Amino acid sequence: MLISESSVFSPGEEGVYSNVAMRGRHADAYSMYKRGTRDYINAYDKEQGSGTFTEWTRSLNGLCKEIGNPSWKRSFLYILVASLASFLYGYHLGVINETLESISNDLHFNGNTMAEGFVVSICLGGGFLGSTFSGLIVDRVGFRRAFQLCALPMIIGSSMSATAKNLWGMLLGRLFVGTGMGLGPTLATLYVTEVSKRWLINYISVISQALLLFFHIFANSNLIHAQVSPAYVRGTYGSFTQIATSLGLMSSLLIGFPAKGTEGWWRICFWVSAVPAALLALFMEFSPESPHWLFKKGRAADAEAAFEKLLGGPYVKGAMAELSKSERGGEAETVKLSELLFGHHHKVVFIGSTLFALQQLSGINAVFFFSSTVFKSAGVSSQSANICVGIANFLGSFAALLLMDKLGRKVLLIGSFSGMVVAMGLQAASASSLVSSSNEVYLSVGGMLLFVLAFSVGAGPVPSLLLSEMFPGRIRAKAMSVCLASHWVVNFFVGLLFLRLLEQIGPLVLNAIFATFCLLAVIFVKRNVLETKGKSLQEIEMTLLPPE
Repeated sequence: MLISESSVFSPGEEGVYSNVAMRGRHADAYSMYKRGTRDYINAYDKEQGSGTFTEWTRSLNGLCKEIGNPSWKRSFLYILVASLASFLYGYHLGVINETLESISNDLHFNGNTMAEGFVVSICLGGGFLGSTFSGLIVDRVGFRRAFQLCALPMIIGSSMSATAKNLWGMLLGRLFVGTGMGLGPTLATLYVTEVSKRWLINYISVISQALLLFFHIFANSNLIHAQVSPAYVRGTYGSFTQIATSLGLMSSLLIGFPAKGTEGWWRICFWVSAVPAALLALFMEFSPESPHWLFKKGRAADAEAAFEKLLGGPYVKGAMAELSKSERGGEAETVKLSELLFGHHHKVVFIGSTLFALQQLSGINAVFFFSSTVFKSAGVSSQSANICVGIANFLGSFAALLLMDKLGRKVLLIGSFSGMVVAMGLQAASASSLVSSSNEVYLSVGGMLLFVLAFSVGAGPVPSLLLSEMFPGRIRAKAMSVCLASHWVVNFFVGLLFLRLLEQIGPLVLNAIFATFCLLAVIFVKRNVLETKGKSLQEIEMTLLPPE
């Protein structure tokens, strides 16, 4: 069912319409095609107030049953294109892991842990800049152009990193890449949220099955069929951005192995990343704009055209009706930063910012940045380490895809951070003098793999999806950019200081600190995070933001 009966039906109404009546309603599907947003909302109110809207909704639902679901082929490629931004984020997050030692040798700063930390973390500083302005950019130019602006600095930065002759050239290239990384995750999450509203739930299930087949081919494992209820599928769909990030991480960890024996092999790793960035910019030229953004800008006709491209003609009117309902009374409002930080929305912004900060204070990106270094100190080859980390991250993301809409967001977060506490405890124990050298390797490697697996099940994919659900539509882009700013700031300092802290205080104390932050995250989630599984965006907003 495309529109919930419980939200629009009044008790006792009869709802059986003949096929002739339903076809008649379908013939009227484009009666508002050339109207502006205000005219569309006025027409919607008139229909609803006159009592005909309920009848029309019921006939539309009957018609949708008659003509079947929208073709998943219409939107599948667009979601893949948008997910390239998440792929690039994961790639650039992990590309420095295996290459850092060779880069430091070739560019003559080997042994300088502060310089190595800057090479890792400077892209996170750029990510802070990109994330800070992401909401403004999306509001001004829309998603298609914002994705292209995300790809441009990644292409430039990758080229500069690949041709760097000294430390400063590498730092400048990584800074450019970072600005694109800051834009990418926000855009991908918001874009998926915008196109996975309630009217898309039927064909999303089909897309999920297609994705599972794709993952089966990629991972060469048995296909697991997800039984996803059509009413609770938004989380499954949103998990695909984390899957794309995991694939990017795996690619960055594996791409350099064939060329590793050649001089300057690490430059190839940076050149390769320019290809998906160029494809993102190119394919976005042919992708539809977010109907939500178009409608908010007063371009109702363009929003209908975008829905027709995503869904097909018979489903346009139902999509526009739901969009009109969600946008009524707020389409012209502009949210200010002061309102996000101190006004009516401060609670959800605080929850989001704290959740992202705790995500990074867990130490996850220290693992992605420096796992090769840590494994080498334990006597494990970097190639084996990177393969194991990549597989653990991918399997955890795959599990999140299956469990997100079954167990719920809050359950996954609590379970994920709890598992990370145990994993960090194992890594801390491996550094203890009470552990034999033979057991040290098992505890260190096993603890790190468990940590990555636990993170990718919940703490990785859930926060972005959860916040995109928690924030009302009119503040979603700016609120996400504010929350992600905390992510980038904390991430920057973790990447910058990890090696120095590892030298100064040792792995036992450092891992104990990370474990403490994971434990604090469990407590914070239990006390503050709302379960959004199965709730409409309107229900979530009413729970978190009661009327002023």
